[in-house]
Amino acid sequence: MRKETSIHGQWSSKLAFVLAATGSAVGLGNIWRFPYITGENGGGAFVLVYLMCILLIGLPVMIGEILLGRRGRQSPINTMTSLSHEEGLSRAWSLIGWLGVAAAFMILSFYSVIAGWSLSYVFRTAGGVFTGLDVDGVRGVFEGLVSDPERLLAWHTVFMVMNVLVVARGVRSGLEQAVKFLMPALLGLLLVLVIYAVSIGHFAEGMRFLFAPDFGKINGEVVLMAMGQAFFTLSLGMGAIMIYGSYLSSRASIMRTSATVVSADTLVAVLAGVAIFPIVFASGLQPDEGPGLIFVTLPMAFSGMPGGVIFGTLFFILLVMAAWTSSISLMEPAVAWLVENRDMERVKASVLVGLVAWILGIGTVLSFNLWSSPIGFHLDLGGEEPVFIGGTIFSMMDYLTSNVLLPLGGLFIALFVGWRMTRRSVQDELGVGMGLLFQGWYLVLRFLAPVGILLVFLNAVNLI
Repeated sequence: MRKETSIHGQWSSKLAFVLAATGSAVGLGNIWRFPYITGENGGGAFVLVYLMCILLIGLPVMIGEILLGRRGRQSPINTMTSLSHEEGLSRAWSLIGWLGVAAAFMILSFYSVIAGWSLSYVFRTAGGVFTGLDVDGVRGVFEGLVSDPERLLAWHTVFMVMNVLVVARGVRSGLEQAVKFLMPALLGLLLVLVIYAVSIGHFAEGMRFLFAPDFGKINGEVVLMAMGQAFFTLSLGMGAIMIYGSYLSSRASIMRTSATVVSADTLVAVLAGVAIFPIVFASGLQPDEGPGLIFVTLPMAFSGMPGGVIFGTLFFILLVMAAWTSSISLMEPAVAWLVENRDMERVKASVLVGLVAWILGIGTVLSFNLWSSPIGFHLDLGGEEPVFIGGTIFSMMDYLTSNVLLPLGGLFIALFVGWRMTRRSVQDELGVGMGLLFQGWYLVLRFLAPVGILLVFLNAVNLI
């Protein structure tokens, strides 16, 4: 008989799951990456393609990943092992779970370091450190932070401890209570910043940039960039959505809750752009500043505005909250596996996962200072010059997870649900019958989503 609940517990309501899954999806990718990628790729044209990719690839794969999690009711590794056995398939399909847990663990290790930057900026902004500085001065503050391994290690430690304290308390007392507070607070802060952006006089200019598409800027590279952002922003392929799905009530509609999560995640990303671009234009800055938009450009913009210290501080608190709700979901798959397979108490499992991720994160800390010189080798591919393969520890882990492990995980999820599970098993878990809704989703998951993910993957590894 199929298990109705996980041994780790269950969300108290569908709303709790929506908040948790949205918290997992909403992170630095929404608040930090989406605005600068939009700025670099033509504004409204990119947003339009991004929204289409969310609908046609992100949502179908999320439904598939939640379906697997709820059907297995275990950690991603054990879920894929048991479902492979149930469907009479090779145990090799458990690789989906291993890929997800490995990716989540590595991402957690460097995510904690980057989130530590945000945490330090809360105090720097509140203390007026950026007030009156020009762009070189603000960049100097940032470079001073990342070049100091001891300070980076301290903020990395604080943020990892924050994660352990939440995850150790379990599903309802830890994860659920955290997201019930953090997600409404995050949305509230974002709306406050949107109102602030409206008040500074360049709101119309920001909205034209964000929502008026210039179709001449849509090319293959923009489409692939949008597809990659749509996929990665939803936390797909890293086991987080699967483990959260295992705590979902069997009475909840997977399709409706998935649509709600995707809508909320997309709303946060778009609102971040609505809040950020008017501030950028009001300061006479360029929207295509790249990754430095958040840690260099925005602090300078806030420093020259009325109330800039207050609203700048609120912005970085928002960034920390978004990172926190994502990172606890990255820790959960490994913790759940230790509890299930090593009969370990949750507190001990959480401390162990946090400690190992913290140690691994030291490599990222040092990648910005003492170990900043790239490591690797040159490969002669017959061109004019040999190709360098390698980088810093941070850049290699970032590349491996974002460009290899996550796309492969998402691709295998689509293939497993769409081609290897029986249609009866899929329908039984979704509970939507054979209507048009199911047929449309099933068609997209089987054909369109795998092709789209494969294109992102091949482009990321420079094969197309």
